[in-house]
Amino acid sequence: MKVFQAIEQRRAVKHYQKESKMPAEDYDKIMSAAILSPTSYNIQHWRFIRVTDQLHRHKMKDAAWGQAQVADAAELIILCADVNAWSDRPERYVANSPQESQDILLPMMHAFYAGKEQIQRDEAMRSCGIVAQTIMLAAKGLDYDSCPMVGFDREEVARLIRLPKGYVIAMMIAIGKAEKAAYPRGGQLLLEEVLSENHF
Repeated sequence: MKVFQAIEQRRAVKHYQKESKMPAEDYDKIMSAAILSPTSYNIQHWRFIRVTDQLHRHKMKDAAWGQAQVADAAELIILCADVNAWSDRPERYVANSPQESQDILLPMMHAFYAGKEQIQRDEAMRSCGIVAQTIMLAAKGLDYDSCPMVGFDREEVARLIRLPKGYVIAMMIAIGKAEKAAYPRGGQLLLEEVLSENHF
């Protein structure tokens, strides 16, 4: 599927074919594409929990207030971020850069994030937003549907996945074959309503 087709056809699908499974090859393609997503300073904040155990899936469904896609979709990914990734062996993020670039980037990274908790969290969530869209478009490119989700009890999901200290949950993403098509787009704003030039 062409990228513009995937963008146009990607929708938040709520109902999935319960019996449909995703071949390992397709899952690997989606996740291999995901980790190519861009991040500031190449920090790669994202951490993924793939929920495969069916009992665990049903506990997640309960934590998501009974939303069927959590249990029924072929795949469920809990997308998290390590807020402190910027300070965790940052030399890894520039390991393949020329030494002169490393000498500039590492101090710059520290100066940008150190002591700035809001910026650290904002950056981690931005990274998650970008990787989530990559996952959903890669899934659509392989003819799967998806649903990004924030409607769940975060504390309960954090408990279920044993979320480490310093990590945040950005969203869940359900992926699979649609049982029912998504509703028509609810009310798409016109481009001219959301696009300004140079200033508001």
